[in-house]
Amino acid sequence: MQIFRLLALELRENEGGFPFDLPILVAIHTTSQPYLDAIALRLTKLGSVWTVSPIVATIALILLFLKRWRSLVYLLTTTIGSAIINLTAKEIMHRVRPQLWNSPAPELDYAFPSGHAMTSMTLVAVLVILTWGSVSSWIILFLGSLFVLAIAWTRLYLGVHFPSDIVAGWMVSIAWAIGVSLIIKPNLTKILPVTETAPVEETSLLPEETQLVGED
Repeated sequence: MQIFRLLALELRENEGGFPFDLPILVAIHTTSQPYLDAIALRLTKLGSVWTVSPIVATIALILLFLKRWRSLVYLLTTTIGSAIINLTAKEIMHRVRPQLWNSPAPELDYAFPSGHAMTSMTLVAVLVILTWGSVSSWIILFLGSLFVLAIAWTRLYLGVHFPSDIVAGWMVSIAWAIGVSLIIKPNLTKILPVTETAPVEETSLLPEETQLVGED
């Protein structure tokens, strides 16, 4: 969150952006090819809220069925909160999008922070935290990192975001996901008291013992 704050303050003071923004965008644009255009246009849709929302809804239904209430509340709080933070930050910062070339997928809203970067990173962060401690968390972390990087590349390749928009989106998403998890504690399980029950063999009489007792 500190990095996001620093980026926001720097952006406020320097409306021209950051020194690394333009060189990175120009370098990526030099790789432009028709087939890469097609890949970027299809791939970038995977990071949109319209794609991620059904995934979140499906996970929410699974958690509801399993009665994992803390995890469900955490999932909904983090994803919905992330969307609200993104929309609010965009309206506050009012950063216009890059206009270095005609983008094949132009956007009309503000740029900072990147909604696609926040949406994709929030989804991956939530899944990692919900599965933390299991082998699945490391698989999700690895595949999720590739997914997040791929979405970031599409936004830069299409020329609709500055690199600082992407970095800011990542930082605020990670900070938000971790912060909410510390409050809700989605992996906290109820510890039941351990009761010691004597084995059946120790409290039941054998047939021979029952016969002897009856004779007495």
